[in-house]
Formats: sequence, structure tokens, C-alpha cells
Amino acid sequence: MSDIRITPHITPRAALQGCTRLVSRAIRLEALPEGHIIHVLGKPGDTLPMAQLAAVSDGAPHAVRAAGPGQWFIVGDRAKTHFELADLFAALQPEAFGVDQSAGRVRIRASGPMVERMLAKGMAADLSLSRFPIGYATTTLIGHIAAHVTRVGEDAFEIMVLRGFAQSLWDHLARMSGEFLED
Repeated sequence: MSDIRITPHITPRAALQGCTRLVSRAIRLEALPEGHIIHVLGKPGDTLPMAQLAAVSDGAPHAVRAAGPGQWFIVGDRAKTHFELADLFAALQPEAFGVDQSAGRVRIRASGPMVERMLAKGMAADLSLSRFPIGYATTTLIGHIAAHVTRVGEDAFEIMVLRGFAQSLWDHLARMSGEFLED
């Protein structure tokens, strides 16, 4: 008799599975596809040409986001294969290294004419368009949860959070949106 055990096939489950998008004239909150999130790490103080980073992204607007000194995120809606990731990582070297964070982070889109007011309830960053233009990104707290926030449109933000905090952040954003959901 053998001690070999066969592990059942693991089926990935979306972090925000079952969360219904919230929609009104004033606010829209939706979970984005769990595609790919690559954390690019360069040397602090170095600035990789955005063209180099954009060339390894899927080409979507705002697919490359600043994440700190010498750090960026490359995001997209489609999951990358092992071979695509290997090619992407090779294209970054020797100036930078990539770390696949696709299974560890989740993106949420918050949009609508009242989105700045809604987000202001839970974060200290000034998100006014004049101070935080399209394409800008920052890491901040929303309530007690660390999140990476990128303005992707005049009235639209993508919020990226560690997977383990995704449901809590969703619930918090839904509560913050409450007054704007009554049409």
C-alpha cells in the first residue's frame, strides 16, 4: 500500500465572487477581472523609461502605474501565461525585476460624478482633478486598509488592494457609497 495522496484539482475563486456591482447615476462600484498585476522593482532613484514599461504592458491606458521610488505596477484584465510572464520578466532585466502579484491583489473600479466625495469619506488624499490628474497614483489608507489608488478617468478610479482585504474594502466602499445609491 502506498502513502501517495492525490491532491484534488484546485479551482481558483474570485476574491469578490458574489459581490454585485453597485450602480446609480451618482456612483458605480465594480470588481474588475482578476487578470494580471505585475510589481516592477527597479533601483530606488532610477527612472525606467515609461516607454520600456508600456512596451511590456497590454497597451491599455494607465496599465503602468507608479508605486513608489523605483517601483511600478503593470496591470491588465487578462491573465498572463507562465511563458508570457517569463518573457515580460526577461524584457525588464537588467534594469528591473518583476514579481507576479496577480493572485495576491484585487482591483476595484469606483466611478461616477460623486466618486471623489464618496472616497473622501474614507481617505486623506486630495483626489480633486486639479491635484490628482488622470494617470496619477498613490498608496494610501481607505479606512484602515492600505490601498493603491489610480485616477483612470475624470470621474473614475481603480483601487488595488491585497486579496485578503478585498472583501472588507468592498464592504467599506459600499457603505461609503450608500447615500449616493439612492436614486
